[in-house]
Amino acid sequence: MFYEVIPEGKVEALTYDFGDSLLPGQIVLVPVGKRAVPGIVIKKVAQPDFKTKTILKILYSKPLPKHLVDVVGFIHDYYLAPSGQAVSLILPTGVEKKRRTKPNKAEQQVDALGGSCRPFSSPTSPKLSGGPLPEPSPANAKPFLIPLNPAQKMALEGLQKARSATKLLFGVTGSGKTNIYLKMALNAFKDHKSVILLVPEIALTGQLVQVFSEVFGEKIVLIHSKQTEAERHLIFERILGAEEPLIIVGPRSALFAPVTNLGLIIVDEEHESTYYQENTPKYSAVRVASFLARECGCDCILGSATPTVADYYVAERSGGLVVLTEKAKKTAIKPQIQVIDFKNRDNFTKNQYFSNSLLKEIKANLEAHRQTLIFHNRRGSSPLTICEKCGEEMLCPNCYLPLTLHADEFLLHCHTCGYSCKVPMVCPKCQHPGLIHKGFGTKLLESELKRLFPSARVMRFDADNKKGEGIDTWYSAVRGGEVDILVGTQTLAKGLDLPLLSTVGVVQADAGLALPDFVAEEKVFQLLTQVIGRVGRGHLDTAEVIIQTFRPEHPVLQYAIEEDYVGFAEYLLKTRHRGGFPPYKYVMRLDLTLKTEGIAVRKVREAATTLSRDKRLLVSPPMPAFHEHNTRGYTWQIVVRSVSRKALVEACKGLDKNFRVSLDPPGLL
Repeated sequence: MFYEVIPEGKVEALTYDFGDSLLPGQIVLVPVGKRAVPGIVIKKVAQPDFKTKTILKILYSKPLPKHLVDVVGFIHDYYLAPSGQAVSLILPTGVEKKRRTKPNKAEQQVDALGGSCRPFSSPTSPKLSGGPLPEPSPANAKPFLIPLNPAQKMALEGLQKARSATKLLFGVTGSGKTNIYLKMALNAFKDHKSVILLVPEIALTGQLVQVFSEVFGEKIVLIHSKQTEAERHLIFERILGAEEPLIIVGPRSALFAPVTNLGLIIVDEEHESTYYQENTPKYSAVRVASFLARECGCDCILGSATPTVADYYVAERSGGLVVLTEKAKKTAIKPQIQVIDFKNRDNFTKNQYFSNSLLKEIKANLEAHRQTLIFHNRRGSSPLTICEKCGEEMLCPNCYLPLTLHADEFLLHCHTCGYSCKVPMVCPKCQHPGLIHKGFGTKLLESELKRLFPSARVMRFDADNKKGEGIDTWYSAVRGGEVDILVGTQTLAKGLDLPLLSTVGVVQADAGLALPDFVAEEKVFQLLTQVIGRVGRGHLDTAEVIIQTFRPEHPVLQYAIEEDYVGFAEYLLKTRHRGGFPPYKYVMRLDLTLKTEGIAVRKVREAATTLSRDKRLLVSPPMPAFHEHNTRGYTWQIVVRSVSRKALVEACKGLDKNFRVSLDPPGLL
């Protein structure tokens, strides 16, 4: 008998022979060249007219669910990825290995709620081998979660009645979207169906995970990057072998968990860019989730207080938009927002980074034992080091981008490739000793706050935190008031519910608006809305937000301050329509990296000339990429737009195989 199998790797389907009968979705070990690699059986085929190799062995007798076999073809066709790379998204690393397990002994799974551990049933546990399913009941949940309030009930009914399989729950911060997720998951469980709950980052969604854990207990299965290869493999086996419904919680990789009876997919904070995989195979978890929902005949719920305008546009027109504008807690209050013009230095007579108003609020909070959050979306101490005599910038030798000073180490770091070096004593170009550092990042703000408020407990949370120093580890301590001032980047802008937080200070709100990206304004609005939503959640009777900016009149900042998402969406949709960007046109980026810049430019120009012959396409002039140079060489790119996604896909087929295709950037439908 002969079978079509897709092995892992940069390959397509291959034909093999095998003596026994196989089912579509079975995981097997097959020879590819001189290697033995795992693969997925797609279908039985007729005997070919060429010699075939033999499948080495069956790794699992139980096949993968049909929707996962189908998603391989979807990613191959929709994202132009090799089928074998799509298979690698589904199969855990080392799936062909035998793992040592001890009967009745619980494996340990890292809990995202502060780094503690809780038991996780192993594949050999008798709790998973059968028997009646203990039905979760509202009695297990916290009192404020169930029953739903009237606004939440109305939103739930709207989701259940919406025509589209993929539905957008647009709920303001603090409106209780988690309650609705929980109710829908309970309904799925009653129908004996599993649920996949996607979160942007496990570390930033501790409260949501905790709520689901309290209701569903051991039926929760967490998937995240802190798990070892062996742990991920054992989790895969548990899910594949489970006969009762489970709640799968994790980032985008959780979407490929082998649940056999999928009844609901929830994508929390659907606007987050972490749902888009930049590495090959590139894909959007939101789009894949929508495909899986259609395949399984279940609902896909996208939840956000700041959905992408493209998703909002489509959901509104397809009948899949449900709005939840009422805060869940009656004690919730609207924050008092003060805008400080950075250009008026009279506002900064006491400190060059923190306005007089912000310093006053911090002092008052310390006296009242309340917390302050200082937000600035730039790491390090100073993003620019230059010579005061000749103007020479200290650039990364790999990326040609400015190096960022980290004063605590007195090192210059590249945040793109990881290069670091000591700060030069003199200018490398003119030998002048006067190097100066411009701009500021979170490390500088942290040191400045410690100097200004020596008795305060100040902590910084960003991507520079070492292992064990992140907000996921310190969440309980921060929530309990053991930290007075939190300083950080977008790590602190979302997912946190801190009962003692009284004031949010945004140090430079317009940072990011000038980036050469059509989603730049959208990202700034989302971040500002999320960070403003950290206060006024009903814990305290005061909520202050102080926004410092060089551009107080900018419409994006004004819409964020007024908490007017609908107005912002209308403004941005008009801008996108004029420029021909999503959701009105599809956008594809083609980039080519070669060691020699001249050859890269020539090949990109040739491709642009070829593509321009297709009247369905709008082709940009060739241009250097935003990160033009790296260790692999020079990168040049073309941006292609069209009202037809099919036209973009067809345009890629004749291109040089070295071109990398990005055909579904965040925010694109």
